[in-house]
Amino acid sequence: MKKAILLTIALLFSTMMFAQNRAILLNETFDSTSLPEGWTTSETGADNWVISQTNNAGGSANELCLSWWPILTGSSRVITKPIDLSGINEVVVNFKHYLDNQINEYTLGIATSSDNGSTWNVGWSETFGTTGSYEVYQLVSTPDIGKENVLFSIFYEGASYTMNGWYFDDLQISTQDNLDLEIVSIDVPEMINYGYNEISFTVQNMGATTIETIEATFKDFFNDEAVISQTFNVNIESLDTYKLTFTEKIFLSPGTYVMPIEIVSVNGTSDINEDNNYMEKDLNVGMGYAQKIPMIEHFSSSTCGPCVNANAMMLEITNANPGRYTYTKYPVNFPGIGDPYYFNEVAGRAGYYQVDAVPMLYLDGIWQEYTIVTQEALDASYETPSVANVRGAFKVEGNVINITADFMSYIKMENVRAFVTVNEKVTTGNVGSNGETEFRHIFMKALDSPTGNVMDINAGEYQRLEFTYDMSSTNVEEMNDLEVSLWLQNYVTGEIYNSHFAYEYTEHCYPVRNMMAGISDDLSTLSLQWETPEQGAPTGYDIYIDGELIKENHTGLSYSTTDFNEDVLDGKTHIAEVVAVYENEMTSVGALNIIISNWVNINEKEEISLSIYPNPAKDFVKIKAHSSDFKIVKIYNYLGILINVIEANSDEIEINTSDYNTGIYIIDIQTENDKITKKIIVK
Repeated sequence: MKKAILLTIALLFSTMMFAQNRAILLNETFDSTSLPEGWTTSETGADNWVISQTNNAGGSANELCLSWWPILTGSSRVITKPIDLSGINEVVVNFKHYLDNQINEYTLGIATSSDNGSTWNVGWSETFGTTGSYEVYQLVSTPDIGKENVLFSIFYEGASYTMNGWYFDDLQISTQDNLDLEIVSIDVPEMINYGYNEISFTVQNMGATTIETIEATFKDFFNDEAVISQTFNVNIESLDTYKLTFTEKIFLSPGTYVMPIEIVSVNGTSDINEDNNYMEKDLNVGMGYAQKIPMIEHFSSSTCGPCVNANAMMLEITNANPGRYTYTKYPVNFPGIGDPYYFNEVAGRAGYYQVDAVPMLYLDGIWQEYTIVTQEALDASYETPSVANVRGAFKVEGNVINITADFMSYIKMENVRAFVTVNEKVTTGNVGSNGETEFRHIFMKALDSPTGNVMDINAGEYQRLEFTYDMSSTNVEEMNDLEVSLWLQNYVTGEIYNSHFAYEYTEHCYPVRNMMAGISDDLSTLSLQWETPEQGAPTGYDIYIDGELIKENHTGLSYSTTDFNEDVLDGKTHIAEVVAVYENEMTSVGALNIIISNWVNINEKEEISLSIYPNPAKDFVKIKAHSSDFKIVKIYNYLGILINVIEANSDEIEINTSDYNTGIYIIDIQTENDKITKKIIVK
C-alpha cells in the first residue's frame, strides 16, 4: 500500500514538473535614459555602455549601446542585477542585437557569476564581424545556475575603434517548458500582389522536448473565409526555428485583410503555453506591379579626397545603365569648409540618413555600407517589381521651372512621402580642394520640402503634385541643364518604392480618364473603354491584363477581344490597365480597373424589377424592389474594391453616398430569388 501511494505521489510530481509554466526571471527593454536599477559595468569600458535613443536592434527605443568611444581595446561587460536561481538547472537567455561595423571581428558572449563578479563562467560566446541584426536564443547551464544570487553579463572582446556601435534590446532570462512552440512570424509580405499566394510562417521550439508534428490553421478569404488546417511532420530541436509553408495556396483579391495563423496541437497534444500559439498580420493586397527604377542618393563633397574615386566609379555605372536609375547627389559641408554648393536643405536629408562621413551612398533608401552602388545591386533593384509608379515632366521659362508629377500606387499607401528634387546634370562652379573640376546630378532644390510631401494613395489611384519655382535664388549654373528626380518613400522604414526622372523640357504625360472593364453576358467578349486624358495628345494606348501587354499602341478609346485566357472566367479578380503613350516613348501612369467575371450581369439583367433614384446621386440613393425583399447589398467602387455591405430584410434601402468620391459604383444586390448588379453614379 505504501509503495502504491509513493508511486502515485511520484507520478503526480512528475506530471506537475512536466506541465510547469515558463517563468520570466528577468525582462529588460532599456526604455529609461540610464542603465536599469541594479545594473553595473566592469571597470574597463565602463563609459562605453550607454542608453541610446534608437531602435537599431529591432525593439522599441530606447536601447542599450556599446559605443566605440572612448576607444576600448580588450574586454568589457554590462552586468545585470542579481537573480535567485535556487532549484533551477538551466535558463534560456535571449536578446536582440545590431552590430554597426566597419572592419574586423569581435567576440560577444554571456557569462554568469555567483561570487559577485570575482569569477565569470562563460555560458555562450560567438564571433561577429558583419553589420546587421541578430537575435540570440541560448540555453545557459554554468556552475552558477541553481544558486541564490547570480549575476549575468553580456561581455565584449575586441577593438572598438573599428566599429561604429553595438546595440542591444529586449533581454529576457527565463526557465523552459517541456513542450512549448511559439509562432515567431507570419512570413507573408505586408504588401503583396493579388492572385494565388503561399502562406508561410516561422515557429521556434521554446521547450525542452523535440517537436515532431504541428497542426496549424489559417483562413482562406476567397472561399467564404474557410479555415484551412494542415499537419506538418518536422524535427525541431530545443530553441531551433523552422519555416513552414501550407500546401494549399489561397487567392487574395485587392484589399486589406487580417491574416490569422494558429497552432492547434504540438506532438498530437495541447501546447503547455498557448499564449504564443496565435498570431495575426495585416495584409495589404495590391493590384499589380510596375517596373522598378532604382533611386540613388549620394552624399559627397568637392573637398573630400575619397569622393574622387567614388564619383568616377559611379559615372562608369550610370553610363552603363541609361534609363535604369534616378540620381540625386547632395553636396555636404564637410570635411573642412565643405562643398561650396552646400545649403540648408542638404542638412535635412543628411540628418534623415544620419550621414556623418562622405562619400556615402544609398540605394532605394538602403545604405551601401562604405561602397558605391554596384552593378549587382543596381540589377537586383531593377529586377524587383514595384508596387508604385512615378511619372512627371518639367518645363522652364526663364529662371522659372514648372513641374507636374503623378505618384501612383497599386496598393493602398498611407502617410508616404513624395520627393521632388531639382538637380543640375553637370556643375563646375563648386570646385573645391579634391582636384575635381566637374560634378554630376547636384542637388539644387527640394519641392516643396526636403522632408517630402505627405500623401495617402488608394490602390489603383494617383496623387498629383504641381510646382512653380524661381531657381534664380539657387546655385543653378545653366537653366538648360536641369533634371528632376521623383521618388516615393516610406519615411518610417526608409524604403523607396519607386522613382523616375521627370521627362525634360516637355509637357506632362497625362493618364486616361474613367477607364472601365467588363465581360459580356455570354462570357465571350472582354471589353475596355476610357476617355482621353485631360490634356495632351497620346499617340496610342498600351493595354495590359494581369500585367501582360495584350495590345500595344492601340489608337482607339475602346478595346474588345474574344482572345483572352479562360482563367479570366474563373471567378477570381483580374486587373485591366491602360497606359497613355506619347511621343519619344514617354508614358503616363496607368489607369486600372478590376474585372470580376461573376459580374456577368453588369449590363443590368432585368429579371428583378428595381427602382433606383436619384441616379446620379449626391447625398443618398434609394433602391426599391418591386417583387421580392433584399437580403444582402454589396457596394464596390469603380476599381471593384468592396466598400460597404448592407444586410436587409425589406424591399427598400437607402444608401448614404455623401462621403463617396465622385465616380461610378457597382451595386451587387442579392434578393430571396436572384442576384443582379446595377451601376450608380455619384456626382
